[in-house]
Amino acid sequence: MSTFDWLQIFLFITVLVALTPPLGMFMARVYEGKRTWLTPALGWFERITYRLSCIQSKQEMSWKEYSRAWLWFNLLGFLIVFLLQSFQSALPLNPQKLPNTSWHLAFNTAASFMTNTNWQSYAGETTLSYLTQMLGLTVQNFVSAASGLAVFVALARGLARSTASTIGNFWVDLVRSVLYILLPLSLILAIFLVGQGVVQTFTPYHTVKTLEGVEQVIPLGPAASQIAIKQLGTNGGGFFNANSAHPLENPTPISNFLEMLAILLIGATQVYAFGILSKCRRHAWVLFSVMLFFWGVGLGASLLGEYTHNATMGITPLLEGKEARFGVVNSLIWSNSTTDASNGSVNAMHSSLSPLVGGIALFNMHLGEIVFGGVGVGLTGMIVFAILTVFLSGLMVGRTPEYLGKKVEAWEMKMAIIAVLVPSICMLVGTGIACVLPAGLSSLANKGPHGFSEMLYAFTSAGANNGSAFAGLSANTPFYNVSLGIIMLLSRAAAIFPILAIAGSMAAKKITPPSVGTFSTDTLVFAILLIAVIVIVGALNFFPALTLGPIVEHMLMMAGRSF
Repeated sequence: MSTFDWLQIFLFITVLVALTPPLGMFMARVYEGKRTWLTPALGWFERITYRLSCIQSKQEMSWKEYSRAWLWFNLLGFLIVFLLQSFQSALPLNPQKLPNTSWHLAFNTAASFMTNTNWQSYAGETTLSYLTQMLGLTVQNFVSAASGLAVFVALARGLARSTASTIGNFWVDLVRSVLYILLPLSLILAIFLVGQGVVQTFTPYHTVKTLEGVEQVIPLGPAASQIAIKQLGTNGGGFFNANSAHPLENPTPISNFLEMLAILLIGATQVYAFGILSKCRRHAWVLFSVMLFFWGVGLGASLLGEYTHNATMGITPLLEGKEARFGVVNSLIWSNSTTDASNGSVNAMHSSLSPLVGGIALFNMHLGEIVFGGVGVGLTGMIVFAILTVFLSGLMVGRTPEYLGKKVEAWEMKMAIIAVLVPSICMLVGTGIACVLPAGLSSLANKGPHGFSEMLYAFTSAGANNGSAFAGLSANTPFYNVSLGIIMLLSRAAAIFPILAIAGSMAAKKITPPSVGTFSTDTLVFAILLIAVIVIVGALNFFPALTLGPIVEHMLMMAGRSF
């Protein structure tokens, strides 16, 4: 590694940490309904939106009403994306005359973009029309991310309120998330990306003649607008098949840095906002520090894996499949960030990572998108682990556990366990079924432990609502499209509804003043316990599966053996 590589890592962390407080404070003011610098420009549009949609903005909801609103809104989004794909050949803005997609691909893509997973079993430039990309996928990039932010705000309110029966209004939280946070940030980022050479056009594809005299089709389209929100909203679905490894989607070192930063930006920002909304800023910084710790350990392990001598190929570092324009380190910052944050975008193919580093990407997703995490849902997942931590700590010392002044009882623990275990079960059961069915095995590009890693990665990516692909697996088949789509829906429901149930339960409780018996959640001791619970309860569920895949493959590589 060069000095420049170390400087870039330092610069990335510094910019992320520096932007977190100001943007977090802005986000908190938005959700508190306070005046911001955007209020004069957008406040009138917010009010008109409520009036035209018949939304009673002052009327709050119980957690069950909030859950129903979330469910019906997202089901509508699913239906729209499904229909756009099913009839795109007869719709406008299809200059390439692309045909309708198959029913199972339409189901998979609709489930994927509804759940903020953005897994893609297709090549965007050869499968979806401009209209489907914009009206279907880009819109879902905004509203699925906004739905996650709404759940985060509802939980923050539930923890901050005392003896309350409501946790806010879903429609208000949704509108404010899109109007004041996602749209302005996406507009700013899209302008910067266009300035760096990312395409944004409605013209048909161009056919050019290469230096070798061969004709090549250059795909175009309104890419910059989708790329901006795919990164900021932790969506990750690329406009082009190669995602951000495509030179028209990520053309320069500056665009690469901005897109990597955008992956973690809102996830980091919402931690600070949570501290303000819950009136526990020191605790929020503890959560932030734990997230940064896991991100740093993952990056360090990835660097070690890629710069360890490969006894099979006899080279160091491994350059195959990496982003040669920007270097190995940029590929690793991206792979670590995208699998931590439930983003799923890539600028290098994860199947080409060394076995250990591919295992790190899997491990990041197995944690449950809690390291900065998916927009909204990532932080709520970390809070679930914080609740588990205070409960287990309370059992060890023999007193009733409390979290931010609220007693943690049986109902909260049941919901927390559902939120942790259901996605894990989906990932492992799905992988197991694929291993024994011909329909699952027929899509593999590799045999041995790497082939197992391909299947494990696909179901992990779907269950963790991540969407990144290991590459090598031919997933556009009825078996994978349907099974992965079902797992996306189940895992998203398990990440949302238990959280809202916890929010409603905690809102109804009284806030107990701190006493000498209170277990503090803003200390180094709590941070260490939280890390231990995440590793033991969250990650060790997957150790046997990781052993069969990337760990065995790494040992074979170090022994100079291939398969």
